[in-house]
Amino acid sequence: MGQKVHPFGFRVGITEAHKSRWFAPKALFGELLVEDYKIRKFLDKRLNRTPPYAAVADVLIERTREELTVIIKTARPGTVVGLKGAGVEQLTTDLQALTGRKVAIKVIEIKNPEIDAKLIGETISEQLKKRANFRRVLKMRCESAMQNGAKGVRIQLSGRLGGAEMSRTLDQRLGSIPLSTLQANVDYAISESYTTYGSIGVKVWVFKGMYSEHDDDATQSSAAGGRARARGRR
Repeated sequence: MGQKVHPFGFRVGITEAHKSRWFAPKALFGELLVEDYKIRKFLDKRLNRTPPYAAVADVLIERTREELTVIIKTARPGTVVGLKGAGVEQLTTDLQALTGRKVAIKVIEIKNPEIDAKLIGETISEQLKKRANFRRVLKMRCESAMQNGAKGVRIQLSGRLGGAEMSRTLDQRLGSIPLSTLQANVDYAISESYTTYGSIGVKVWVFKGMYSEHDDDATQSSAAGGRARARGRR
């Protein structure tokens, strides 16, 4: 059997920083972990599942003793911020009500959404819901990612493809995806398309090049776990 490992989890603490950046005593840890989950669930429902869709790819959470900072990475920052910042103010109010803490929200724009695994997965999910031809969708997304600077891309669909009686798996690959190389920046995401004939799973791997070739990410910070230890080391 193939021994699969999550590409992000494999790199955490080595070349990737944590997505939740805080430290808590043992008694508080569980409570804060559940709170993080609720925040992510709330933001996903508000920004990704209800129109106008904000194309949020990632939510990072930082905590200090007084304040909770939520960093939202999105391809459409204008949709999140809203008219004269009304969207962010409303989100801040809602999150403060949800957590009972002081909340600050930062919005970071994704410069190249065509090579973001989460956004590719969500786009494919939407197209499958609209009964688009899955083979054509797969081919177009892969080619689009390669044209926009990806070094390799792989997309896998599983389920009742095209409404077929029996479920199956289909995958498309272009370029290379060095999953075992820790210095390789491999973006991975999974999303689900809930069609009338059942749910279809979409997995996306995007190889963006080596970490040493990239500048430090704008989302890195001085918070605990905000900076990976060995990034840039050869």
